[in-house]
Amino acid sequence: MNTLKPRILLVEDTPDIALWLGTALRQGGMAVDFATDGLQADRCLQAGHGFDAVLLDLQLPGQDGLSVLQALRARGDAVPVLILTARASVPDRVLGLNMGADDYLPKPFDLSELEARLQVLLRRHGRVKTTALRWGPLEMQPENGAVQLHGQVLALTKREAAALRVLLESPQRTVSKEQLHAEVFADEATGLDAVEVLIYRLRKKLEAGALQLGQPCEVMITTFRGMGYMLTSPSGQA
Repeated sequence: MNTLKPRILLVEDTPDIALWLGTALRQGGMAVDFATDGLQADRCLQAGHGFDAVLLDLQLPGQDGLSVLQALRARGDAVPVLILTARASVPDRVLGLNMGADDYLPKPFDLSELEARLQVLLRRHGRVKTTALRWGPLEMQPENGAVQLHGQVLALTKREAAALRVLLESPQRTVSKEQLHAEVFADEATGLDAVEVLIYRLRKKLEAGALQLGQPCEVMITTFRGMGYMLTSPSGQA
């Protein structure tokens, strides 16, 4: 995969949580900067900061997260902000969203849900900086979702292409069924079983595409029980 890493500002004053999140995001292909209090975060977010998204805790020393958010929006800065907080009440959520937050995730949360929501925000705001997404002979153009296998167009449905994009964006990492569901089906009233059906169809199309071209199947979707799915190849190389 050829990707210019999205740059994330993680504003979190608890060292263990900051280390956990920062490590996971970096493994997911993002560049992460840290701020440990509200005053530092406000300094980091002055004009020309260059961040593609902000993960913002609310309970911060020095200056609380809502004040940081309010100042950011007062400067006319539209960088996506995902609030992370132990304040899970409805009034707190409404207040944060009304002050300009793009999304709100109460603690404790599942890492896969955070990654899924962050990817959605980055794409929604045009902050995903990609050229072609590739795995072996498979290539996707992120701007239009066009897919080629061994240089030939591979016809996929919108949902199949969306699932393939998520897998291509997570090279050599498993993608959970929950993350795929959040990315592909969003708020639709479908269960997790729909992900299994979708992956089955996508596998068959990858196999059939290689067979029609007289090529070996060099792109596979492997299931890791209890963990999720990952793009693999017989040679073990992308």
